[in-house]
Amino acid sequence: MSQSLMPLAAVELCAADLDHPEGVAWGADGRLYAGGEAGQVYRIDPQSGHAQAFAHTDGFVLGLCLDRRGHVYACDERHAAVMRIAPEGGVTKFADGLPVRRMITPNYPVFDAQGNLYVSDSGGWEEDNGTLYVIRPDGSVQVGPERNLPFPNGLALHPNGVDLYVVLSLWPGIGKTRLDAAAGLGTVERVLELPRTVPDGLAFDRDGQLYVSCYTPDRIYRFDPASGALAIALDDWRHTTLCAPTNIAFGGPDLSTLFIASLGGRNVMRVAMPVPGQALAYPDLSLGEASA
Repeated sequence: MSQSLMPLAAVELCAADLDHPEGVAWGADGRLYAGGEAGQVYRIDPQSGHAQAFAHTDGFVLGLCLDRRGHVYACDERHAAVMRIAPEGGVTKFADGLPVRRMITPNYPVFDAQGNLYVSDSGGWEEDNGTLYVIRPDGSVQVGPERNLPFPNGLALHPNGVDLYVVLSLWPGIGKTRLDAAAGLGTVERVLELPRTVPDGLAFDRDGQLYVSCYTPDRIYRFDPASGALAIALDDWRHTTLCAPTNIAFGGPDLSTLFIASLGGRNVMRVAMPVPGQALAYPDLSLGEASA
C-alpha cells in the first residue's frame, strides 16, 4: 500500500471558507450540503462552489443526510440530538434517543430504502460508551444491544441493503452489523483494523468497494469487503489538500464525484472517481415510502 491509486493533484477545491465542515451529503435536488461548528447548515452549488448557510441549529453540526423533499437530518453534538431542517431553514428536534439511553454524541445518520434512519452515537472520547440507534418512519426509536463501542462514527449501507458498516474511530477500524427488520440492530462484527489511524467517514461505490476517510493521517482508503483487499486511494502526507478529511459523499449528476469534508482546511474538496457511487435512499417520510 505504498502508492495511492489516484494522484493527489486530481483533488480540486469545491467550496471554500466554511466553518470547519465535518459532515457532507449529496441531496436529491442535485446540491451539496455541509455543516458548521456553530450550527450552520450549508447548501452548496457544486458547479460554482457558492455556499449559503440557509439554516442554523445553534449547535455543532456533524454528519447529515437528506430525504426526498429536501429536509436535512443533522447530527448535532451540542444539542445531543438529530435535528430536522426544512428546506426553507426551520429547525426542529427529530430524535434524541430513549429515556433509558439518551444520545450523547450523535455523529452520523444514514437512511435505508424503507425510511429507517440509522444513527451512530459516538459517546465520549476514549470512554468506550458509543452505540447505534434506528429511528423508524413512525417515529419509534430503538437502541442497539451494544453500549460500549469505541467511538462509532461514519456509517454506510452496503449495496445488499442489509449490512450496515460503521467506523469505530478508537478501535481503530471498521465494523459491520446485519440489519433485521424484526429484531432491529445486531452486534457489531469487526472487519477491518486500521492501526495508527483515526478513521471517520464511509461511502460505497457501485462495485461494492468501500471508501474510508481518515481524520489522521490525511488519507482515504479503498476496502473490498468481499476479498478483504485494502489499498490507499488518496494520500496527503503534507497535510495541504485533504487536511483532516472527515465525512465523504458521492455526488454529481452521475455520482462520479467524491466530495470530501476538509475539517482542518475549512473547505469541501472533490475528486473524479473511476467508479460512480452507490445511490442513496431518499425517503418521503410523510408518505411512508422511499426512493433510491
